[in-house]
Amino acid sequence: MLTIFQNLVDAAKYRFGQLSAEEEAQYNSRLAQEKDGRECKQCNEFKDWNLNYSPTVRFMRDEIAKIGGNINSSNVICGKCDEMKSGGFHPELGILLCQNKIYSRSHCEDTMAHEMVHAYDHCRFEVDWTKLQHHACSEIRASSLSGECRMMNEMFKHGFLKFGRGHQECVRRRATLSVMANPNCKDREMAELVVDQVFDQCFNDTRPFDEIYR
Repeated sequence: MLTIFQNLVDAAKYRFGQLSAEEEAQYNSRLAQEKDGRECKQCNEFKDWNLNYSPTVRFMRDEIAKIGGNINSSNVICGKCDEMKSGGFHPELGILLCQNKIYSRSHCEDTMAHEMVHAYDHCRFEVDWTKLQHHACSEIRASSLSGECRMMNEMFKHGFLKFGRGHQECVRRRATLSVMANPNCKDREMAELVVDQVFDQCFNDTRPFDEIYR
């Protein structure tokens, strides 16, 4: 109760410029820590729900296990990210969920599905992530199969007019942006060229799904 009361007092003083520079720094630091704690708690709740109840996440977890991989609560980690992304995959460390970028349980589900496609590809195809063609192929598959390019997502983010350009354009755009972040990619032009080179083959490869259904 005292902490809540002190927060109210500090908030009032902050609003009216009554905190010293040191007190203001401490106040902002405390707010940031509390925000990080809330985001981490929510992210872990989203993660656990999806691992237990999401048909897509559970399917991908089982398919990864069939080929020798292991995705579970211990190697799907919530953390704070500086980059404008919602998650990441590391072959040795597992999956990172960006707690400060994930805004809903369904967004977390899409992010987990995306990164689990990368995990599946790494186990099944021995992906060399330093090779742009390998990276591009997995990004195309992850963007297409995860659900992040589904109709409602595109309409919500870009409006009805841009939605008409379709699922494939969304996949191309997302794959290109991801390849651009690869240290071996010089620029956007190179990323677009690599994505074009492998697009048809990788887009049509829906393993372990029978088809694109999300």
